[in-house]
Parts: sequence; C-alpha cells; structure tokens
Amino acid sequence: PYEVRYCPHCATELQPITLAEDGGDKERLRCPACGWTHWNNPTPVLAAIVEIDGKVLLARNAAWPGKMFALITGFMEAGESPQEGIAREVKEETNLDVQSTTLVGAYEFLRMNQVIIAYHVVATGQVQLSPELVDYRLYDLPELKCWPAGTGYALADWLRTRGHEPVFFTAEENAERRRGLDEQARPRRRQRIDDHGHSQRNRHPGPELP
Repeated sequence: PYEVRYCPHCATELQPITLAEDGGDKERLRCPACGWTHWNNPTPVLAAIVEIDGKVLLARNAAWPGKMFALITGFMEAGESPQEGIAREVKEETNLDVQSTTLVGAYEFLRMNQVIIAYHVVATGQVQLSPELVDYRLYDLPELKCWPAGTGYALADWLRTRGHEPVFFTAEENAERRRGLDEQARPRRRQRIDDHGHSQRNRHPGPELP
C-alpha cells in the first residue's frame, strides 16, 4: 500500500518520533527537520446504494474477478458536500442522475484506513459505465446478497429499512467471488480495491476489498 515516507514541506525522510499529545505520549511519523507530523487520519469514502426503477445497481470494476459486484464508491472532492460528492460519483461512473439521497450510515474500514459514508440514492437515466467499470447488474431486493465488509454492512442495514432481512455470502461464497482479487491488487498510486465495490485511483476509491 501507498506510504508517506518523506516530509511534504522539506523532503526530509520521516522518522517514528514520540511526542506528548492531548491523549499522552504518541509515536507518529514526524519530520526531524521541520517538525511536520503525518497524522494518518482515516480518509472519508462515499458509497451509493443506487436504486433505479425499484432495482439496486451493483457494478464490477475492470480489475475485479468476474463474479464480484459491489456499490458505487468514490472520494470526495474539495469544496463539495457528501451529498454533492455521491451524486457526482454516480453520474461519473454510471451516467445516472441522482434525484434524492438518504444517509444510510457511517462504517469503518480499518484495513484501508477509511471511513465509509453510505447513502441510498434514487437515480434516473440510461446506464453508461465509465472506463473503470466493465459490467453492472440490476437486482430485485430479495435477490441481493451482502458481503462482510463496510459497504456490505451498509447494504444490509438499508435492506432492513425496506423490510428485508439481509442474507450474507457464506465464507465459501465470498472466497469464490473474490478469487484472484488479492493477486491483482498491486500497489499503485492512491489505489484501493474494496468491497464498497471498485478499485480507485486518485480521487476514486470505489469499493473496499470485498
């Protein structure tokens, strides 16, 4: 995974340095020359349960195995609200226009040092996938299966609000849908492949490791 190794202010190599903080002594990567601290705060990631004509859209990233579909996800841009950000991501990834957004919840994704902010969105239009995505499927609610990761838990919580008890992939089923994913996940600049559903470079997180 991508790691911060040098100070962005003076280019000195960072060192693990312990200093007193509000919660007590804390070791962090700090610059021994200018004092800059790498706080390593979790990155907020937006995720969308996209509903179109009463069905839920799940998409497959080009880097994913053929059986792996998940939510639309992405990073926020500077200057936009989470609601504006998820509407933009849905438009960029699927060409759909978001008509309404409802917060589902916030979910930890410790493995990627992310916090997932999940929304249910009602969208309209004609699906046209971005180059990052190669396939999509539309599911009736009873057909959906959830995965044991941040966006999968968001999908499960939303299904409960619609009167459906969520069904999760078994460990064997989840291993099969992920087969080959770990081998494909090579370190790239600000990329992650997750079960929120896509690998994302630069501003796109897409999904978490499903």
